[in-house]
Amino acid sequence: MSAPATILVADDDAAIRTVLNQALSRQGYAVRTTGSAATLWRWATDGDGDLVITDVAMPDGDGLDLLPQIRKRREDLRVIVMSAQNTLLTAVKATERGAFEYLPKPFDLPELIGVVERALADEGRQDDAAPDPENAENLSLIGRSPAMQSVYRAIARLTATDLSVLINGESGTGKELVARALHEYSKRRSGPFVAINMAAIPRDLIESELFGHEKGAFTGAAARYSGRFEQAQAGTLFLDEIGDMPIEAQTRLLRVLQEGEYTTVGGRTPIRTNVRIVSATHRDLRQLVAQGLFREDLYYRLNVVPIRLPPLRERREDIPDLVAHFLEKTAEEGLGAKSMGPDAMRALRDYHWPGNVRELENLVRRISALYNQDVITRLEVEQELAASSPPQIGEGEDVRDGGGLAGSIERHLKAYFDGHGAELPASGLYDRVLHEMERPLIQLSLAATGGNQVKAADMLGLNRNTLRKKIRELGIPVIRGAS
Repeated sequence: MSAPATILVADDDAAIRTVLNQALSRQGYAVRTTGSAATLWRWATDGDGDLVITDVAMPDGDGLDLLPQIRKRREDLRVIVMSAQNTLLTAVKATERGAFEYLPKPFDLPELIGVVERALADEGRQDDAAPDPENAENLSLIGRSPAMQSVYRAIARLTATDLSVLINGESGTGKELVARALHEYSKRRSGPFVAINMAAIPRDLIESELFGHEKGAFTGAAARYSGRFEQAQAGTLFLDEIGDMPIEAQTRLLRVLQEGEYTTVGGRTPIRTNVRIVSATHRDLRQLVAQGLFREDLYYRLNVVPIRLPPLRERREDIPDLVAHFLEKTAEEGLGAKSMGPDAMRALRDYHWPGNVRELENLVRRISALYNQDVITRLEVEQELAASSPPQIGEGEDVRDGGGLAGSIERHLKAYFDGHGAELPASGLYDRVLHEMERPLIQLSLAATGGNQVKAADMLGLNRNTLRKKIRELGIPVIRGAS
């Protein structure tokens, strides 16, 4: 009978060492624990252990700094990194310095056990490390929530590859930030990052924008134009809102991805392409494929690795970190150092954020510009939220995807339910909601008809006398002289 695998655990937290010792021992492994980076290094260099689980921050060293050294001495020794520093940079550095897996704290023990089993079963050599990300652009991917940790880990695993990535997320979630992170932490980071938004380009100009054109190729082509593929050579091409790409342009893009070359509009000489494709959409491409609006073969070419970017309402615990980041930016821009009071922060966390992170950033900027006090209160937050335009269909958002009047009402009601919890009334909520909706509906109808009650009644589908009665009951001011 073979001896059990030995796992070396390094963490300065005695409680974590105890929990991991018990959990791994129950699985039949031999476990040695330490709170010292120096001890871990001595064990590893002496040839002890079949697997390492190490924290990043320890009193006498950094687990990430130890990774390349362990790999140099024992390239077959798998290392699992765990850290409470749950940032994108930590995940990328762990992967690029040779970690088998990165686990943000807190983690589930069953997940850790599964990673341990995979690490001990994996006989393949780890990929060569990609360039060190220390000097990569400071990207505003903020958040320590489990949802964002999944995004960070996906980005980290893709640093050494050229695989095509499809980012899916609602408008305002930061899809371009993820695309830039994929570029900045990749082997192509010394090359250009070029973005094009398919929804913003006229249909008849998309091929010219992507592939360029020759002088005289069409009316108005006064000179040769280098398209985005040429501009992104040796770098990354980000195709934003790919779901809005016309079907005829999809056909040509597919041919380029298959053959690795293209010709400019009006040109004859094939041009070899060397770009990584990252695309993004807020739409369900599978549904578009089923409707015949998106090519299935192109979908599979683009969707080699999918990344879902969560909406802000699914990661409300990240709001304080995001607010602190945006307030720091506004202070750097000369709007003064400000902070968000506890009640104000609760109001932000209770809000439903249909515009996601972009809406939050705009709100913080607006408050910083309009209010002089150092500490922002709930009053200022609620005033600015109320002053914001009611949720409309987002950029390119399909009515069937939760937009329109029904979607707006649903988002408001969800925010009400989420914000009141146990304080919801035991009965009478239906009549209360209808009553609160009735007044603004009648007021807006009267405003739209210039105060003409006959026209307003027709618009609402009410009898004129019924409308007059409701106006009196609700105390709605009447514009004199309008019948």
